[in-house]
Amino acid sequence: MGKRRSYDAEFRDGAVGIVLETGKPAAEVARDLGVHEGTLQTWVSRARGAAEMGTGPLEESEREELARLRSENQRLRKETVELGMERDVLKRCMVLWVK
Repeated sequence: MGKRRSYDAEFRDGAVGIVLETGKPAAEVARDLGVHEGTLQTWVSRARGAAEMGTGPLEESEREELARLRSENQRLRKETVELGMERDVLKRCMVLWVK
C-alpha cells in the first residue's frame, strides 16, 4: 500500500478557494494539483458546511471580541460563585438571628 499523504491547512484552503472562486469542477482542480478527487471534494464540502454554519475562520475583530467575551464570562462565573457563598452565609445568619 502507498503512504498516506498529508496536506497543510494553507494548501487545503488554497485548493478549496480555487474550486469556490473559479467555479471549476473539483475533479479538474484535483487533477491539476495532484490531489485525489474525493479528498478535494471532502475539503470543499466541509468548507461549504462551515460557511453555512458560520464556523469558518474568524477575523481579527471577531477573535478580539471572543477573547473579551471569554474573559468576561470567566469573571462572571467567579462572581456568581462568590455571590452564592455570600447568600449561603446570609441564610445561616438569618437562621441564627430568628432563633
